[in-house]
Amino acid sequence: MISKEEIAAAFQALQDTICQVLETADGRGRFREDAWQHQSGGGGRTRIVENGHIIEKGGVNFSAVWGQTSDALAKQMKLEQKAEYFATGVSIVQHPISPMVPIIHMNIRYFELSNGTCWFGGGIDLTPHYVVEADARWFHQQLKATCDRHHAEYYPNFKKWADEYFFIPHRQETRGVGGIFFDYLKPKGATHNTAVEKLAKSKDELFDFVLAVGQTFAPIYAHFMRQNQHLPYGEAEQNWQALRRGRYVEFNLAWDRGTKFGLETNGRTESILMSLPPMARWAYDHQTAPQSREAHTLELLKKGIDWV
Repeated sequence: MISKEEIAAAFQALQDTICQVLETADGRGRFREDAWQHQSGGGGRTRIVENGHIIEKGGVNFSAVWGQTSDALAKQMKLEQKAEYFATGVSIVQHPISPMVPIIHMNIRYFELSNGTCWFGGGIDLTPHYVVEADARWFHQQLKATCDRHHAEYYPNFKKWADEYFFIPHRQETRGVGGIFFDYLKPKGATHNTAVEKLAKSKDELFDFVLAVGQTFAPIYAHFMRQNQHLPYGEAEQNWQALRRGRYVEFNLAWDRGTKFGLETNGRTESILMSLPPMARWAYDHQTAPQSREAHTLELLKKGIDWV
């Protein structure tokens, strides 16, 4: 059975690979590393790229931390008593210069308690400034292919989960075209939740799936960088991009569980907020022109679209 140390090592190697692929695809941007230590044990490597040829601001973070569960964490996990924890993961957000290149987010993580409980979580979602249906279908096809290699029910379940999670209730719109999202994915026999149990496999098999999700990220985003970087745009498209970035900020600060929990528990602020764009815009009561590309994008920001 794979150990927590082996999982952390694989996640760290994945961070290295993804940074190399993104630097090659961008052609100019280079990641700078900010190594940090966690107050109770472990630490991480925050890697930031700025002012690249394609990427305006992006982060590829790795962490492996441990310690005793805080009161807030124990409450969230409904623990009867505190326990020692180990948590490791890779988290990525990329904000491109061009409004024709989409924003992308990916996270994979593993959590283990000293009482023997452990689980995986993660996913990938795409936030185009302009939704192009062919691109959305291709993106979901890549995710479905990765999921199908591990479990026939993963894609339909995790796609629905992403639709529900990446939703901005106060706007009644999804953050983008979704993707896949999963959490508390425990080894077979470790949960009494029937819906989750049917998706469970051995710990090693779950790790193989989660790592495959992480490995899907780089070729997907390199594809969009190559394909969309030369598409023409002007001031109108840049203004729309700034507004869509504003929606991204609204979701991350108001609704994202990871962001809120990290800030509430005194997590490392710079690493938590690396997901925010360098510039964003809000306009009072902004209205899109009928039958415009902007209006078409808003029409497609909804749950339940069958992209494959």
